[in-house]
Amino acid sequence: MALRNVVKQGDPILSKKCREVPQVNEHYQTILTDMLETMRQSEGVGIAGPQVGILRRMFVAEPEPGRVYYMINPEITERSGEQECTEGCLSVPGYFGTVKRPEKIHIKALDFAGNPVEYDFEGFDADVMCHEYDHLDGIMFTDKAEEIHTVEEEAERRAEEEQDQ
Repeated sequence: MALRNVVKQGDPILSKKCREVPQVNEHYQTILTDMLETMRQSEGVGIAGPQVGILRRMFVAEPEPGRVYYMINPEITERSGEQECTEGCLSVPGYFGTVKRPEKIHIKALDFAGNPVEYDFEGFDADVMCHEYDHLDGIMFTDKAEEIHTVEEEAERRAEEEQDQ
């Protein structure tokens, strides 16, 4: 396993549409393993191929510790409802934004071994999967965000919300 460099906003690779993974093999499994290690080292909950310089349709997500999803050639086949999400991104360090996402999704993909899988996600999990999925189409959360603020501003906002409760 090895840590990979996380591509930062402004790099043109982040705005490109990814190609499918032609075949799940040891090469791509090594990349996915590296992506998981890189994501955890960076304290993220998801990371997509373009964020490590790989223009392939694959991402890793870990919406809560120990619950890892490897998504290869994913396709979101159903979306329903709407939620407002506060998102950050490893490629946009120091910033958060408010993004509208589906409340529920159904996604089909290949897993780490190349087997077909299907999942239903809702709430935070759906947010994470949609955020990473967007990366595969060259879309950043900053492209969709209704407002963008710094980590400090987000901390102040959350502190105010807690005081109001």
